[in-house]
Amino acid sequence: AATSSDEEDDSDSSTKPIRSEKKKNPASLFQTGGDPPKEKKSKKKGPPKGAESEEETSETLQKNSNKKGKAKKSKKKEERPPSPVIEVENLEEFVLQPAPQGVTVKCRVTRDKKGMDRGLYPTYYLHLDNDKKVFLLAGRKRKKSKTSNYLISIDPTDLSRGGENFIGKLRSNLMGTRFTVFDNGANPDRANADWSNVRQELSAVVYETNVLGFKGPRKMTVIIPGMNADCERVPIRPRNDNDGLLMRWQNRNMDNVIELHNKAPVWNDETQSYVLNFHGRVTHASVKNFQIVHSSDPDYIVMQFGRVADDAFTMDYNYPLCAVQAFAIALSSFDGKLACE
Repeated sequence: AATSSDEEDDSDSSTKPIRSEKKKNPASLFQTGGDPPKEKKSKKKGPPKGAESEEETSETLQKNSNKKGKAKKSKKKEERPPSPVIEVENLEEFVLQPAPQGVTVKCRVTRDKKGMDRGLYPTYYLHLDNDKKVFLLAGRKRKKSKTSNYLISIDPTDLSRGGENFIGKLRSNLMGTRFTVFDNGANPDRANADWSNVRQELSAVVYETNVLGFKGPRKMTVIIPGMNADCERVPIRPRNDNDGLLMRWQNRNMDNVIELHNKAPVWNDETQSYVLNFHGRVTHASVKNFQIVHSSDPDYIVMQFGRVADDAFTMDYNYPLCAVQAFAIALSSFDGKLACE
């Protein structure tokens, strides 16, 4: 069962991110210029109270990178350091705001399959992975939709499309290999005069189809809007289906668009499996485990996701992603993509 397992890699390369992050400023990778968004709602905030600094992160990496072999299984609780306290004052604002630079926002995704139809339509919950376990988002697939369509809400009990807690959605193509993430803005058909109420595309995910049926690791491309000089997301508001992130990427029209990929796992002869170093944050092998990076700096992990129990996963994200983007990318990995398994 090992061919797709992404376990912790204990090689010395795990210390590289510590050095490279101090040399480079990762923010420059995501800056595209773009006009600053007109609908500024709030001033840019500094790192949240008690948030994790890069120095603390590097200490944690070093602690975890020296664990040897399989002994880690028995000690996984100590190995997976939780996130420090991050204050979430306004939930709606927080989940759409990019992670502060130099801070890894550590979260936990739980899958709830209990209930009448939750075997087919589980509900997914996102919490901060800290002592307070602050709730951030909930997501669930809509039942009567031709394609996979997940609603994302800031209320764990209200997953309705018309509710005031609706914050975004994830929609797939018919094949289930391409996904687009929207915020809660209006459909272009209901645009106002200056187009400011129209929904933004927050990201897109492309899974490479696997026609040969080779049981190898998944290949993902993640497309996100770039950031402007004020480190704010450049709004992408497509007027029609030919103007979205996926079409821009397909046509190589990359103005204000950033392309990311999942980090390729390395084959390990000893364990006969593909491995990635998650620094103790992932403890179970799974085809769903992944790390998202920019090709110009593969040591800077924009996001990582992986299994820690049957229905529990860790999800950590860094600048420039926000919680809604990261959660939606994680939800796309749960979808049954026959074409690329």
